[in-house]
Amino acid sequence: MKILAPSPAELTRGRAATPIAFIRAIVAGYRLRGMDPASALAQARIPPALLEDPAAHVTAAQMELLSGVAMQELDDEALGWFSRRLPWGSYGMLCRASLTAPTLEVALKRWCRHHRLLTEDIVLAFSQQRGTAAIHITEHTQLGELREFCLVSTLRYLLGYACWLVDSRIALAGTTLPFPAPAHAEAYRYLFPGPVCFEAAAAGLAFDARYLELPVRRDEKALQAMLQHALPLTVLQYRRDRLLVHSVAQLLAADPAAAHTAEDVAAQLNTSVRTLHRQLKEEGVSLQRLKNEARRERAIRLLLQTSKPVKQIAAAVGFDSEKSFARAFREWTGEAPSGFRMSRAGP
Repeated sequence: MKILAPSPAELTRGRAATPIAFIRAIVAGYRLRGMDPASALAQARIPPALLEDPAAHVTAAQMELLSGVAMQELDDEALGWFSRRLPWGSYGMLCRASLTAPTLEVALKRWCRHHRLLTEDIVLAFSQQRGTAAIHITEHTQLGELREFCLVSTLRYLLGYACWLVDSRIALAGTTLPFPAPAHAEAYRYLFPGPVCFEAAAAGLAFDARYLELPVRRDEKALQAMLQHALPLTVLQYRRDRLLVHSVAQLLAADPAAAHTAEDVAAQLNTSVRTLHRQLKEEGVSLQRLKNEARRERAIRLLLQTSKPVKQIAAAVGFDSEKSFARAFREWTGEAPSGFRMSRAGP
């Protein structure tokens, strides 16, 4: 990962929302390694005197630059949290290990499993029950003054990467943190939108398990670009939520022969017709297109896996006549249903 340093003007432009406590934690990492943070602070345009003001804040750009410089100077992407350094590229390795996963569920399981290759000072565990997915952190060592920054950063890295991986906002059902609410607790509503519970048994995130079925949408080229500018993932908020679109597709696939009006679909997904159409439009699809895709997939499956007459298949996917089905199928595939079946039949 290469640091792309912004200009001095860009560093201080925008809202200063990052608590100075997180900057002080990075400085503490330098102190634990017996090193001087002065150069890193200067590059990020953070006056040392600002560290003494508990109410101070810096911009996301300042936080990003300071973190990047510190990771390289300390040769530790964990910034001093753990008993051993995590050399430059460690989190990139975690990203690559999950990149080829087919779904978010597989990606998260890989992330938790491979994180133990980096350190066992903290261990991430994935769980799923009663429609809720969760990630919890078990601490196996005393993290001391870096505890808050370590746990918060670990959760945000994972959440930010997961959102990026499926190109979707992941709405949190709750975030738990095993320490008292700090003076800068207001920052947590930006880091972890949704209910936040302090003084919990362990650090963790919980969200709707249906997100786990979302497909991974990124590739190596996208990863290379992201790693050039990775730290914004810890604060980036996605407006798009792909869960609704995914749920619509699942609903239609379960019964492709049904009429599935917008009102019916919205009611079954506990949303409004307006929201349904808006989010589908953001995804670049329409309800009719998704209905056609569900019918097409069902029709192809029946043609290739059963010996049912074309007329019965037409009815099974919601067409009133074999003729109208044949016309639609030709538009979908370029072939008539019977020809499609014959051309793919075994010897």
